[in-house]
Amino acid sequence: MQSDAQAIHDWLKEHKISEVECLVPDMTGNARGKFIPAQQFLSQGDPKLPESIMIQTVTGEYCDDHWDFVEPTDADMILKPDLSTLRVVPWAREPTAQIIHDCYKMNGERHPLSTRNVLRHILDLYAAEGLKPVVAPEVEFYLVARNTDPDYELMPPKGRSGRRESARLSYSIDAVAEFEDFVEDMYDYADEQKLQVDTLIHENGAAQMEINFLHGDALSLADQVFIFKRTVRETAHKYGIYATFMAKPMQREPGSAMHIHQSVVRADTGENIFAEADGTHTPAFLSYIAGLQRYTPELISLYAPNVNSYRRLAPDISAPINLNWGMDNRTTAFRVPWGPPAATRIENRFPGADANPYLALAATLASGYLGMKQGLTPTQPHQGTANEDDVEVARTLEEGLRNLHNTPELQDMIGDLFLRAYAAVKLDEFEEFNRVISSWEREHLLLQV
Repeated sequence: MQSDAQAIHDWLKEHKISEVECLVPDMTGNARGKFIPAQQFLSQGDPKLPESIMIQTVTGEYCDDHWDFVEPTDADMILKPDLSTLRVVPWAREPTAQIIHDCYKMNGERHPLSTRNVLRHILDLYAAEGLKPVVAPEVEFYLVARNTDPDYELMPPKGRSGRRESARLSYSIDAVAEFEDFVEDMYDYADEQKLQVDTLIHENGAAQMEINFLHGDALSLADQVFIFKRTVRETAHKYGIYATFMAKPMQREPGSAMHIHQSVVRADTGENIFAEADGTHTPAFLSYIAGLQRYTPELISLYAPNVNSYRRLAPDISAPINLNWGMDNRTTAFRVPWGPPAATRIENRFPGADANPYLALAATLASGYLGMKQGLTPTQPHQGTANEDDVEVARTLEEGLRNLHNTPELQDMIGDLFLRAYAAVKLDEFEEFNRVISSWEREHLLLQV
């Protein structure tokens, strides 16, 4: 720890940093924390935050039961900086650093309400087996025109041609070029922060983009997605537009996902345990898929954490509605892309772009881990269009949360306290949303029921 502290000190001095953003990912996956002058950051020891910030709703409220999950005194958490996350803030006017912190209780234990700690615990279980997950997220988002009145529907922004997109332009090079300045700055910001972004494509929606990350360590990739979302929003603000990671921001456009490619390798040799040398799928591969099929219904609210999330999980080709898997079949929930044995992997297509990356990764890796430990057997790979089959997952946040406490082994892995707090926070959000009377109800029910 002392060597890490010295490394942070030297880095801040080398980059002439005047301010430090101390970041903590909250339950929604957004940044909480403090701005601290660099000199105070170096001299005052570990910062602290009240633990109650970990159980705030997306609107900043507290659920009725919040004192069941934190100390009635609203005790502090100790924040420990993670050296591997130290980065510049490229959009800041003054030389500014950002560093993600881990949360600890005052007795030195990892804080159970920290989403980063939830993922750390899952990775520790893999490490105890001599295994290491390898993941590669694909994150979709929309660019939209500035919208300061929530009563108005969103619309695509004007590109350099002065026109808005009005047609399906999947993989269009020219459509991306409409926002060339935004894209170039986004890549520059990502490069300055050492984010391992790979390809950019135009997705199916109007002004909808997708960024693929290079495969790597799960905690590092969760950190990168967390930082990437901030980066894209800041870049968009620079050009007078918004970037949104809502799962379904526009009625007539497809939703935005965070597909997670995943495999498991032996920690000592790097050998992929999903395939034999001749490409044959191993029992571990099949059991991992079976684990995803078995536990996704209980964990769907970690992939789809908001009331809006379930608008994306609809019977069309863009998002899964059941638990089928298949070879290179994008209509299934769990797709196995073609590739050489060393690259054998599973793509979980359930998570939305609005998911907390730490929780989405924890959920998918926990499911696969349990599948392997229990030797579960999957269904046969699906042939044809899976979206023609029955819906097998929750269609509302409330339904998804009701399934969250069904499995003791998941409570042990993710943490009973965390799951109860998560459910309480998200149910509070659902009830607040449920009190809103929509324009559809006024239009169709006002004079006709």
